Amino acid sequence: MRIKALIPAFNEEKTIGNIIDILNTIPRIDEVIVVDDGSKDNTHQEAESRGAKVIKLDENRGKGAALQEGISKIDTEIILLLDGDLIGLKDTHIYKLINPLLADEADMTIGIFKKGRGLTDLAQVVSPKLSGQRAIKLSELKKINSLDKKGFGVEIALNKHFKDKNRVKKVPLKELTHVMKEEKMGFVEGAKARSKMYLDILKSIFTNII
Repeated sequence: MRIKALIPAFNEEKTIGNIIDILNTIPRIDEVIVVDDGSKDNTHQEAESRGAKVIKLDENRGKGAALQEGISKIDTEIILLLDGDLIGLKDTHIYKLINPLLADEADMTIGIFKKGRGLTDLAQVVSPKLSGQRAIKLSELKKINSLDKKGFGVEIALNKHFKDKNRVKKVPLKELTHVMKEEKMGFVEGAKARSKMYLDILKSIFTNII
């Protein structure tokens, strides 16, 4: 099975390069695609310099729209989804995500932070199904409508699609974490961004449109 990695990114110049470098060491990854969701920093330059294909959006449209844009350009059997702000990514994490699909043991994997940092670990203990680190069979992903309208509720939409299936596997991603919004943007702006994220998630939970 062929695999492409898809990373939605907004102002991730400090972390995107290291993520792409790790992906470039994985022979099973055919291509790394970064959707720069209207970044104001050097995210797209960093991604291009590491050999990724970059789709640059003129304005910030949200995570769902960025993913939808990337998915429309992918034709492989498996898509590996990663956030653009990961810290501590290793090749072992990638194999944990993709191997169950390659072995046909799952149609989707969900990566759960473990022993990374206390706050990010706790967030995924409380709500593990909100993790953005996933490998998914494209055939299943394309059955989900209106991803572009989900914003940060994308993971809820994915979970809803797979809720009646037994083909989802959670995998631990040890010593992996990410930059928190408050660290990236400052407390006030980070809190605003986090509030918007939670609002998108609540909308996806309570909507019947998938």
